[in-house]
Amino acid sequence: MSDVAGAAHPEPDAIDLRQADLPPVARLATVTLALVVTGGIYMAAQIGRSVTLVPALVLAIAAGVVLLVNLVLLSRIEAFAWDKFFRVFGWSLLAYLTIAGILEYVFIYDHTPGRQLALFSVMLAMFAVDVPLILAFSVARYQPVPD
Repeated sequence: MSDVAGAAHPEPDAIDLRQADLPPVARLATVTLALVVTGGIYMAAQIGRSVTLVPALVLAIAAGVVLLVNLVLLSRIEAFAWDKFFRVFGWSLLAYLTIAGILEYVFIYDHTPGRQLALFSVMLAMFAVDVPLILAFSVARYQPVPD
């Protein structure tokens, strides 16, 4: 069948067909990232004030639950290019741990109060794992599966 421009739609290949069996890892990781960033923005807006951390804590707990569910779903995939996944994940984790470490240093240098610093640290750790997870899964999902 042809589209409006007259070009034929290609038939799906084996990699395209394999995508239907994969869990929504990238989508769940994006939800985790959105929760962490929202909690971080809320906390950053409250620095220097005496306000409750409950909204940020709820967002961090929700992000942690989604991240754990995502890791469990990812670990259950059998036919996957795990070698490519771990290569991309390792190098991007190194980069994002560096970024998270710099941000942690800034929070400590600015004398962020203890409770806020602890929550920031937890959210930075989730950020540092979540973004490499998105990158690694997005690369490995389109790689041929080794025999």
